[in-house]
Amino acid sequence: MAVAFLLYVFAEIAAIWAVGSAVGVLGTLGLLLAGAFIGSWLARREGAKAMRAFIETSRAGRSAEKELTDGMLVGLGGVLILVPGFISDVLGLLLMLPPSRAVARRLWLKRMEKRALKFANQRRGPVMVVDSEVVPPSSSSSEEKPHPVIEGRVIEG
Repeated sequence: MAVAFLLYVFAEIAAIWAVGSAVGVLGTLGLLLAGAFIGSWLARREGAKAMRAFIETSRAGRSAEKELTDGMLVGLGGVLILVPGFISDVLGLLLMLPPSRAVARRLWLKRMEKRALKFANQRRGPVMVVDSEVVPPSSSSSEEKPHPVIEGRVIEG
């Protein structure tokens, strides 16, 4: 993790140096400030959209995992935009735009599902996820009440 952070810092310095060489010191500072202002405006707008979507989904009684994840990604994008540097600004803007945020959401949710399954297996032992449905039993002539039948298939386990 420390190596990744060190590489990120070197990449940010190289990007600022390259932009500074191309447009000068004042131009670089102007671009960094403009990115912060535009990014904060975009973060507020997209955050409000995510909040409205969350409230609407919650009132409808549906699962709001998509809306919660969108809100988290918008917040992360806002933090990245406020961090000085061009690479963080680009990553933050990508998290603000709905098409790229949808890709990040899918990757995030897939990763969290794997981690949740791994955590559950460590705490309780192996867990089996089954996709199934209860099928009403066929009528039988015996006096005992027949038990319902569950048909399904193992998805993960």
